[in-house]
Amino acid sequence: MKRNLLKKSASFFDIALRIADPLLVVVSCIVAYRIYLGDWSLPPRYVYALLVGTLLAVLFFPLIGLYQSQRGIKLAEELRTLFLGWLLIGLVGGAFMFAMKAGATYSRAWVAIWLTGGFAAHALSRVVLRGALRSLRKRGHNLRHVCIVGAGAHGREVLARIRAAPWSGLVVRYFYDDDPGLGQTTVDGLPVLGTVADCARDMAAAPLDQVWIALPLRDEEKLRWLLDELRQTSVQVRFVPDIYSFHLLRHSVAEIAGMPVMNLIDSPHTGIYSMLKAVEDYLIAAVLLLLSTPFWLAIAIVSKLSSPGPILYRQERVTWNGQRFCMLKFRSMPTDSEAESGPVWSKPGEPRATRFGAFLRRFSFDELPQLINVLKGEMSLVGPRPERPEFVSQFRHRIPDYMQKHIVKAGITGWAQVNDLRGNSDLAERIRYDLYYIENWSLGFDVRILALTLGHMFRARHAL
Repeated sequence: MKRNLLKKSASFFDIALRIADPLLVVVSCIVAYRIYLGDWSLPPRYVYALLVGTLLAVLFFPLIGLYQSQRGIKLAEELRTLFLGWLLIGLVGGAFMFAMKAGATYSRAWVAIWLTGGFAAHALSRVVLRGALRSLRKRGHNLRHVCIVGAGAHGREVLARIRAAPWSGLVVRYFYDDDPGLGQTTVDGLPVLGTVADCARDMAAAPLDQVWIALPLRDEEKLRWLLDELRQTSVQVRFVPDIYSFHLLRHSVAEIAGMPVMNLIDSPHTGIYSMLKAVEDYLIAAVLLLLSTPFWLAIAIVSKLSSPGPILYRQERVTWNGQRFCMLKFRSMPTDSEAESGPVWSKPGEPRATRFGAFLRRFSFDELPQLINVLKGEMSLVGPRPERPEFVSQFRHRIPDYMQKHIVKAGITGWAQVNDLRGNSDLAERIRYDLYYIENWSLGFDVRILALTLGHMFRARHAL
């Protein structure tokens, strides 16, 4: 059958990729040397660096899941994995050379051309490969034929998601369901061939490539029976739990202590991503702190001359995992502004602010000292804005999912802030934007928010 083209050669295809990818690391290294240093012959020390880079590729590429089946995985996800692999080669290789005190013997420009050019060539190869596979699948080759057990709302949702990803090469042929009202009918254009028992019998006689089980969680006994029956066939079985009715946040499946574990609510900043986020924070915060030093001096002088009181203002806020810390700001209000009222929610055009403080708040210059909080590990450059404990205790009961924003570190700026949801704006809407950021976090998303923040400082309508 057409669908079996490449299927029998899948293991050879996997081996070919595992050989081709390290070779690409070698070729990109040699080409980078030729481009920058004008020679095809590498000196021994460069050959040594090449061997280290290639060995790291052989080690890291499988560990990060580069050779797992990419069917059903978006191109952006695969490219993100590729980027992580090349980043690890650069970071670990650089650390190794530094430890060997050999870093100064290599051209930094050559290293930059090697890593960026290698990643670009690697990404292009994956784009071309996907294009070739997509072309084959449009012609009816390299497909995986699927049936879905469960024609209810959940089964129809599974069908819709598969149809929305035609590049995956998955083709749903029909449903099975025990609902007597659905027998011998069509659901969303596909026939319902019979019951769950009929599925087991049909797969034993003429199996498709895959059976996707989309039964409700309450049908545990039926699911166990069907799985036992399908074990007697050669069909691949996938279970899609009915969890879409829950409010999920970065849900995934992992293996812990040998057990399959489904993460329904999880932080994006774990494992290697926690390290990458920390590197991003410390490097950029250190650079910004150095560049902004003259502003600190000017603000300190004007603040002292314009109103009595300390230059810096410390206020307790809540960050990751509900931890409390003292957030730093340039003082923008008189020292006794809350002496009688207690903690008060800031309003647009804060009337309690001093004249110079209003200027600082207008352009968010009062937030500059939070770079110190970032370097101390208490905050991140990008993340949901931290709130005072008094308000957290109120909002956690009034605003749905409010506490979920605390599964990441609080930030100086965030997705809500660059969309003008700051200060006295709609809090429920702000939380929605914060959770969108957490769900879709990436280093690229952080860079985009930081870039938008620079322009937004001069046109925002609300203070932080």
